[in-house]
This record gives sequence, structure tokens and C-alpha cells, in this order.
Amino acid sequence: MADDNRPLPVMTELSKIFYDGCKDGKLLYQQCRDCSEVIFFPKTLCSNCMGRNLAWKESSGKGEIYTFTVTYNSAPPEFMPFVPFALAVINIAEGFSILSNIEECNFEKIQCGMPVVVKFIPITSDVTLPKFIPADEKLRSKTDPSKKKTI
Repeated sequence: MADDNRPLPVMTELSKIFYDGCKDGKLLYQQCRDCSEVIFFPKTLCSNCMGRNLAWKESSGKGEIYTFTVTYNSAPPEFMPFVPFALAVINIAEGFSILSNIEECNFEKIQCGMPVVVKFIPITSDVTLPKFIPADEKLRSKTDPSKKKTI
């Protein structure tokens, strides 16, 4: 687990359900039982019909990169130990998008439209985050991400 100073998610009663799912290896999202709207990040009201009849669902964790950026330097101080890193918007198969990191991949091989799958990474004993790796095992790097050096 990381021994660092990066900011951690703020746990609210609602977001704790999502992060507890991550600790259990589940990428959770909500769906409105009234209008079927897919909802992510957790909310108390449906953004489509304003209903409160929301259900938690488990995602397949499969998606594709919509857009991305790779940071090679000039990151905030808390993230400098992780440079370089890739940050992407991932379109998930169930119909929502998530902002996360791309791990275990040569950054020069990342492309928009690349299929990815979720991988849960423990950050602390209480926080596990969803990160994404290439779905194609041939595109995965064998480098240990914890061994990254600051540029």
C-alpha cells in the first residue's frame, strides 16, 4: 500500500457504498428504477427524472478510453512520486464514464478507443481505488508501477 501524501477521497454516507464496493473488487454504479437512467458518481436523486428510487448495480468493469493525457512532469507535489502517469476518461460498458488512471501499460501504446478493464488498487487499509489496465494482455507492461521514479 502506498505510503504517501496524495489526497484521498472524502467518504460520505453515499460514497462509502461505492468505495466499499471497490474494496470488495466491485465497480458499482446506480440505476434509476423509475426511468432506467444510469447514474455515476453516487447521487441521492436521479438526474433525469429526479426520482429517489435508485438501485446499486455491479459493472462488468469493461470499457474503453474516451480521452487521455500523460503527465511526464509538473504534477502537483503530492503526485510527483507517481510521474509519469496516465489519466483517462473511460466509457464503461454499462453507460457511464469514470476518470481514472491507466496502469500496467506503455504510455506510447495508449489510444482513444482502447479496450480496458478495471483493476482495484489498495491505496490505504481503508481506501481502494479503481484503476484500468489494457484488456489486451499483449499491451500490458510488466513494470512494477510502485517502482516509478520522479522525472
